[in-house]
Amino acid sequence: MPFTRYFYYQKGTPGDVEWKRKIKERLTPARDIGVYDAYGKEGWNDEVVVGAKESEPENQVEALLRDAEVEVQAGEQEVVKKEVVQKPMPRVTEADRVGDTRSLDRRLQRTLYLVVKEGKQGRWWFPSDGLVGKESLHTAAERIIVHAGGVNMNTWVVGNVPLGHFILNHGTSKEDKERPQGLRGEKFFFMKGRIMAGQASLKDNKFGLSDFQWLAKDEIQKLLVPRDWNAVKNILAER
Repeated sequence: MPFTRYFYYQKGTPGDVEWKRKIKERLTPARDIGVYDAYGKEGWNDEVVVGAKESEPENQVEALLRDAEVEVQAGEQEVVKKEVVQKPMPRVTEADRVGDTRSLDRRLQRTLYLVVKEGKQGRWWFPSDGLVGKESLHTAAERIIVHAGGVNMNTWVVGNVPLGHFILNHGTSKEDKERPQGLRGEKFFFMKGRIMAGQASLKDNKFGLSDFQWLAKDEIQKLLVPRDWNAVKNILAER
């Protein structure tokens, strides 16, 4: 059905004037599928052909940016100029290309989580520690972030209620036997935190951590042992 501009713009309004200017430039109502005349012989051909340049994301971005440009005229005698719209930054960064998992400037469309390595031969896990005295989970989370990642991270612990928890019962393995006597198991509570600025540093960490990474959910699955992954897979965000 041919596009009817008067359904969207009343005659003589600024929107109508801007529409007339843009339709004169692009020769079609569509902003990103090329020239199309609904009243011409090719009126039936109103879809982008597979493989055409108009179907490429880069071409569509350029078309939308050109369409977003507006004409600016300071006075009656001034020359009309176009106000250029800045092009969005690419979603793929240098950290993505080189695989730098210590950088926060990667996988910009996904939520990244801080995971740390406990000792040189230890397991990968989230920063964690036991409660000290009568401190709350919120206070403990703030302390653990500083003790694990340093003071150069501007962080915000969201809320006082944990996202989830899991219970780890100690067995008879060598690792479990080395734990303090009388400790039959542990309860892990997961608190949600946001990093606003800065970066983690393990230089003066108090937990003997040897490495850290910022990973998305699918990357964490490859790093954790099955027991730990099953405990957190329903807590982590997909995006």
